[in-house]
Amino acid sequence: MSGRLLVVGALNVDMVVTAPKLPGPGETVVGADLQRHGGGKGGNSAVAAVRSGADVRYVGAVGRDELGMTALAELRAEGIDVTDVVIKEGSATGAALIVVDSVGENQIAVAAGANAAVAAQDVSTAVERASGWPGCVLVSTEISVAAVATAVEAATAQGWLCVLNPAPVEPGIRELLKLAPIITPNQGELRDLYRLLGEHGDPPVEMMAAAVASHTRAPVVVTLGADGVLSCGADGVSTRIPAGSARRVVDTTGAGDTFNGVFAASLAAGEDVTSAARRGVVAAALSVESAGARTSMPSAPTIDVVLATADSTNT
Repeated sequence: MSGRLLVVGALNVDMVVTAPKLPGPGETVVGADLQRHGGGKGGNSAVAAVRSGADVRYVGAVGRDELGMTALAELRAEGIDVTDVVIKEGSATGAALIVVDSVGENQIAVAAGANAAVAAQDVSTAVERASGWPGCVLVSTEISVAAVATAVEAATAQGWLCVLNPAPVEPGIRELLKLAPIITPNQGELRDLYRLLGEHGDPPVEMMAAAVASHTRAPVVVTLGADGVLSCGADGVSTRIPAGSARRVVDTTGAGDTFNGVFAASLAAGEDVTSAARRGVVAAALSVESAGARTSMPSAPTIDVVLATADSTNT
């Protein structure tokens, strides 16, 4: 599989503590070691995409510090083009503080740092450089709303496929939904989008997805963790894609980012939404088998083997 993907989003360094349980309010838990990994929804998705076979250009920002230089070196080592990553003077590189419990669940607090300084002009410049190049643009909302808006608007103007991962759901993205990006929320984010559009109550996920799709006139692909993915077309018809089988669950951090990167890379390569979502689900399941968001992100051949095995089992 080969597609060309422009990723616009946040680049962080993750500081991870594995502990017996997640802390409650005011509670201290003690873990054995502090681990440091590359992170950020944009950076993670870019790594997942390039490992799955895509050509990837990354748009974002870091500070002029050791963490930032390390983060860029890690992306380059994966084969990602970081020409359009801006070094923001006076800003620290984004960082995430993560606690992971004994069953792989996590709590995350993020310091945005340079990610909050990504400007609309930074994105415009990157899009001009990429003119005619990508098959798809993947945008996540951990950066400024102005930068997100510029990315989605530019993708629409260029006629590129656009995937918007609304994590988190910011009020400023409401107008962008009219541009018909493919939306990839988790269940909580879907509920936030549903309410952002003026809907009320807490109906089943199928009903919320259909309501959002009727507004965007584009597919809505909802990640449901261990329950897989729900894909709702612009016509409001939903399909459930079951989760892949992980041999063990060590750390769920980055599973959603893995899904988004592989999903968008697959769309860029010409696959339809359902096929792309199947690849993303398999990749996400494989990604939880080691600590760190990127450690177990799979290669294209690994994804292909799991998909082929699942197909042969179902026939």
